[in-house]
Amino acid sequence: MESVVKTLWAIDTAHSEVLFKVKHMMISTVTGQFDEFEGTVAASDETFKDAVFNFSAKVDSINTKNKDRDTHLKSADFFDAENHPELSFVSKSFDGETLIGNITMRGITKEVNLNVDFNGIAVDPYGQTKAGFEMEGQINRKDFGLSWGAVTEAGNVVVSDKVKLVIAVQFVKQA
Repeated sequence: MESVVKTLWAIDTAHSEVLFKVKHMMISTVTGQFDEFEGTVAASDETFKDAVFNFSAKVDSINTKNKDRDTHLKSADFFDAENHPELSFVSKSFDGETLIGNITMRGITKEVNLNVDFNGIAVDPYGQTKAGFEMEGQINRKDFGLSWGAVTEAGNVVVSDKVKLVIAVQFVKQA
């Protein structure tokens, strides 16, 4: 059997962001991001179909622009950064529009489907070949043991169980 040579692409963190959005008190949305992350794609061609995506983020780098909230998110009530310092994603399949893979948080692994817009390939002014993707999906935080909850006096849930993932990434083709 002939083996396919795959090209490795590494995430360009300066041109990428990994965001999450969650309803707060069911009346507004809080957006957060991970400031420290890395990832690669191994692809057999420039369509990226059947490519293998690997990604990890440092939980300690969570940033919601509120120090107290970030500290709470890092605690055992949510991500438990002390015992689970990273979250990760490993793809199982990619057909050009849907990326299916396993996301692991707090030691719990669940399958997630991400809708993908592949924005194409371009060569930057420095001669580097880059590929851009935008991805969206949704998870239930309680599936991963992020189960802290509170209810307001009016009966509104403080933090929704549903978390929207919004990822815009650029990869650099490796030599």
